[in-house]
Amino acid sequence: MTAISRRGVVIGGGAGIGLVVAWALWPRTYRPTLVADPGEHLFGAWLKIGSDGHVTVAVPQLEHGQGVYTALPQIVADELGADWRTVGVEPAPLNPLYANPLALDELFGGGLAGLPPGWRATLAERAGLMLTGGSSSVRMFEEPCRAAGATARALLCQAAAARWGVAWADCTVDAGFVVHGSRKLRFAELAEAAAGLTPPDPPPIGAQGAGALAGHSLPRLDVPAKVDGSANFAGDIRLPDMVHAAIRMAPLGDSRLVRVDRAAADRVRGVVAVVENPRWLAAVATDWWAANRALDALAPRFETADGIVDAAGVDAALATALAANGVAMATAGDVAPLLRGGGLITADYRVGLGVHAAAETMSAAAAWRDGRLELWLPTAAPGLTRAAAAAAAGLGEEAVVVHPMMAGGSFGAALEPLVAEQAAVLAMRLKRPVNLVWSRVEDLLHDRYRPPARARMTARLAANGALAGWRAQIAAPATGHQLAHRLMPGALATAATLGRSGDPYAIAGAVPPYRVPAYAVDHHLAAIGVPTGHLRGGAHGYTAFFTESFLDECARAANAEPLSYRIGMLGGEPRLARCLSTVAALGGWNGGVPGSGQGIACHALRGSYIAVLAEAHVGEGGRPVVDRLVAAVDCGRRINPDLVLQQIEGGLIFGLATALGASTGVTRNLANARHLGALGLPRLADTPDIIVEFVPSAEDPGGVSEIGVPAVAPAIANALFSATGTRRRALPLRA
Repeated sequence: MTAISRRGVVIGGGAGIGLVVAWALWPRTYRPTLVADPGEHLFGAWLKIGSDGHVTVAVPQLEHGQGVYTALPQIVADELGADWRTVGVEPAPLNPLYANPLALDELFGGGLAGLPPGWRATLAERAGLMLTGGSSSVRMFEEPCRAAGATARALLCQAAAARWGVAWADCTVDAGFVVHGSRKLRFAELAEAAAGLTPPDPPPIGAQGAGALAGHSLPRLDVPAKVDGSANFAGDIRLPDMVHAAIRMAPLGDSRLVRVDRAAADRVRGVVAVVENPRWLAAVATDWWAANRALDALAPRFETADGIVDAAGVDAALATALAANGVAMATAGDVAPLLRGGGLITADYRVGLGVHAAAETMSAAAAWRDGRLELWLPTAAPGLTRAAAAAAAGLGEEAVVVHPMMAGGSFGAALEPLVAEQAAVLAMRLKRPVNLVWSRVEDLLHDRYRPPARARMTARLAANGALAGWRAQIAAPATGHQLAHRLMPGALATAATLGRSGDPYAIAGAVPPYRVPAYAVDHHLAAIGVPTGHLRGGAHGYTAFFTESFLDECARAANAEPLSYRIGMLGGEPRLARCLSTVAALGGWNGGVPGSGQGIACHALRGSYIAVLAEAHVGEGGRPVVDRLVAAVDCGRRINPDLVLQQIEGGLIFGLATALGASTGVTRNLANARHLGALGLPRLADTPDIIVEFVPSAEDPGGVSEIGVPAVAPAIANALFSATGTRRRALPLRA
């Protein structure tokens, strides 16, 4: 281990960073804490095998529809040689062994400032940062899942070999059996003996009959319970003596509760308590409907001490930031001389606040009993949620237990711990179990929105029409910094943001994938007075719109066909170029000629690549109508092809929603959207024909949960331009 000295700690980046580094370098080991039920036998941190033959895989990631409760168990079962019909899943316990430094990097724009990647991984482990986000689940955990399955397989083969008197390496596995010649034994018969043996090091990955399940579209493990209604979500939790709570929160800004009508609430049948907090008011009743009616009767009034937040103010803040000097976040060559003088191509773009609007609103159940606070909720950061709930309840973290639940959507909202903090306070105050569910109105009014942004794009074309210089100036709030300080322990949050006047999260995806001799991407920090957070796709959801829309404008200015123009500058990105050529052939690309209604766009994200061809026209009242979406995707090896297809199709629909709606304005510190009908979300009748083609690839799996989103909006915008000759530079693409 590198020697640690006081001087070295201080030189390493200041006292705060230095202490974090020293903490990271201090040797430490962790033991599995997975719990075996009666009749089960533990095989490390990832799986257990029952005496009846069932195999249970522990999954540390939130299942919110993306299929991680199938993908990770499939990897383990593939190496183990299990029969898929015997495989089940359960949430993994809180343990640093399941830390996800890849998600830390993806969500916070490169992780911790100034620290080498190896140290970032160690810091994530030390802090127990179990995170779901950044399309990282398979990319982060494929290797440990394979190692876990291979280790258990070797132990089972050792146990069988000891009975047969043969070499364990000569044994193979097949659908839940260990086999040697004509002899075979079920895993169930071997599990107890195998669990006590010493595993080989390294584990024999890919040997002895492993590999029978990878690449096959096995049935999802979470679907049967969701279909028959037996799947439990946080709002379904019922405990003895439980009460139900509805909540109303203060408007944006420094707002405080100043008046309630308790007498009116007392007249609502079923009300058992009213809990006041400076930032919120909760009504508690025997059922949620009575609690929500009591909130109306309470008629809470909040007072805002600071200024009014509205759409005009947000837009003005973005415009002011864009006019000021920005921070160079990514550069190549010297672009400044190229962007002086006339003959430049320029365009301004903007995007509005984006909402999560998941099917399940924020919810959590909590119970204080026997000196322990228990929480049931969907969370993408269980350790951080536990810490936040403990702080809100005035408890030590060791007194708080989090039971992770599946989520009905989330799209990034489950990273936020606010509902857990509120449920913890209520349970401690009432001293009885409570189930807190936000109404749809509260869910929309108090979202952690995708940040709004404005961009000024500037380019210089070379004599041959290719890009010679490119600048993207992006005004947006520092969402990555906000996330870090809301979600991470204080020292790590400081390390993540120290010395950064710009925010890598805010401009993620803005570096063009094309061969450009000189470019610059600048972040112009905007303080908008609205809390922002991570939404599926992150900043790529708007930076791809800026880049691919503006590139289309550059192609038109160069009198070039948009597809050929892109491919001609993708020498360093052959996988992206192949996606473009594939989608053009599959979709019948006609060049995007005037009147065609065709547009094309591409993007790379989380190790995956996509090209999207859109066909669109303008309908009644100037409303954009999308007729067809065609996508070509290179995401590397596919563990479960059906899961990947579901994620790409879902991402395309999500991208369609964010292109045409899923946004809100703000008036007098409150979001304008109060119900799903106000968001302009696509209905079944609005959904276009969708075609998806996968480019064959033997590369490691890339992320697929988000890759379907970013290229949709620019493809539609480019299609509308070819249909009408009018360029739409604002999201959503409204009439």
